[in-house]
Amino acid sequence: MSIVSSEQTAAESAAPYADTAGRAVMETIRAYGVTTIFGIPGTHNLELYRPLADLGIRAVTNRHEQGSGYGADGWAQQTGLPGVVITTSGPGLQNAMSAIGTAFCESRPLLVVSPGVPRGEEFRDVGTLHETKDASAMVGAIAEWSRRVSSAAEAVDAVHDAFALFRTGRPRPVHIEIPLDVLEAPADLPAGARAARPAARGERIDRDAVARAARLIAAARNPVIVAGGGATRASREVTALAERLSAPVLTTLNGKATLDERHPLSLGANLRLAAAREVAEAADVLIVLGSKLGAAELWAPALEARGPVVRVDVSAAQLHKNLEAAVGIVGDCAAVVDELLGALPSEPRSQPDLAAARAAIAAETHEAAPETVALAERIAAALPEDAIVAGDSSQIVYLALANVVRQAQPHSLLYTPTYATLGYGLPAAIGARVARPDRPVMAVLGDGALMFSINELATAVEQGLDLTIVCVDNGGYAEIRQNEVDRGIQPIGVDLVQPDWAALAVAFGGAGRRVDALDDVGDAIRGAVAKGGVQLIHIPQAALTGHAAPARRDDSSKEDS
Repeated sequence: MSIVSSEQTAAESAAPYADTAGRAVMETIRAYGVTTIFGIPGTHNLELYRPLADLGIRAVTNRHEQGSGYGADGWAQQTGLPGVVITTSGPGLQNAMSAIGTAFCESRPLLVVSPGVPRGEEFRDVGTLHETKDASAMVGAIAEWSRRVSSAAEAVDAVHDAFALFRTGRPRPVHIEIPLDVLEAPADLPAGARAARPAARGERIDRDAVARAARLIAAARNPVIVAGGGATRASREVTALAERLSAPVLTTLNGKATLDERHPLSLGANLRLAAAREVAEAADVLIVLGSKLGAAELWAPALEARGPVVRVDVSAAQLHKNLEAAVGIVGDCAAVVDELLGALPSEPRSQPDLAAARAAIAAETHEAAPETVALAERIAAALPEDAIVAGDSSQIVYLALANVVRQAQPHSLLYTPTYATLGYGLPAAIGARVARPDRPVMAVLGDGALMFSINELATAVEQGLDLTIVCVDNGGYAEIRQNEVDRGIQPIGVDLVQPDWAALAVAFGGAGRRVDALDDVGDAIRGAVAKGGVQLIHIPQAALTGHAAPARRDDSSKEDS
């Protein structure tokens, strides 16, 4: 074993190093305002990590690259900047693929940078470390684009192109693969090439389309607004439009709280409920802002419309998708709605009576899963007013909490309604907390979802975060168990052995407690938030409802080891 003196180590750490392509790429990313990256250092990506401290970029080391992608997503939703992930080649990049697929389906801005095999080594199949047949093609199959560059200049140009997409197009994930010999070679690029480029002007708004839309809307007696994920950066304008028209606002889950959900015109993120869809479908003009109205957001094949439809989207390809528009306007939602406001009459309208609609929505919410909703209401009541809540593809979220929690700001519920992945909630909460240390952050998810990313408890502790995790244990994959029963299948693979969740949190360096009574849920959450640090609250649903948990194999004969 070699021994290196402290003087030698200090000298090496202070030694100057070549201005590599890796540094040029990270300088360019930093120039656009990104201050945090997520990833895991590896043998091949070290020249991307080398300049981070010098550039003032915080590195969050997740315990799996899937968590890096979801952490970057949580960070991006709070900052308005793209999330950035550095992976190593081969398995590191492949581990991030679920997060890349999520970002594509949910229209989230994500930049993934990875090394690749050196130039000339492509497809040789000689067994080099992390060898991958065609990494760029692999990612390109699910991302907006993936580029394998051949020089530092191409790599930096790819970064600029990525930020141009994020600023003016439909935000989706992109990937830059930098061959190892390029990554580690001198960049030979002037500083000006690495500076952020001015934002390109978006597509010019069609004023004739705006005028036609305004005429339809002005003549409407019962207009309704549906806001999707593409409208969340236009909260001020959407609020002004709703108030000008006295129009009820429904949102998708990705558009949740585009209008403050405590506003008298808000009907919440409830488009998955038939009672809410009926409000939209009964409109004499339906205004759809920044949404493709996908089946996964509706829990229905399509949204119908009895009157004409006005649609606004940054992508022309979305204007007639899933619902034909009478008038479609391409452009950023904030800019287009601002134009509409200028074209609409300013006379006040009478406020609609939404009491019946609210009652029908509430009744449908409770009927679907009364016990889960009762628990979600206790959780929602205990949340700090400005809390960011990261959910997962768990019954506690999609059957209940997403409907009952009322939030004032968009991107306060982090969720993936279309890709519906498991393992998203905890790393997304970590990313959100890193970005917003001024706001309380919670992860609320099921036991199955938490086990997908339980390793990220170590990341949260290591980063010194205040983070409360509420684990609602329904005994495993409860919905899939019911799906099996409904199909006449003897339940298989769905009744899961549970760890001692509270003890597990302690083992990772956090704190944990089990809650067995519904009346204790609120105090447990408030106490965890007040104490700070990483806190896990385990809520076994069977204990709260008095129902027996699904049958599990008997482990009572196991001996202690």
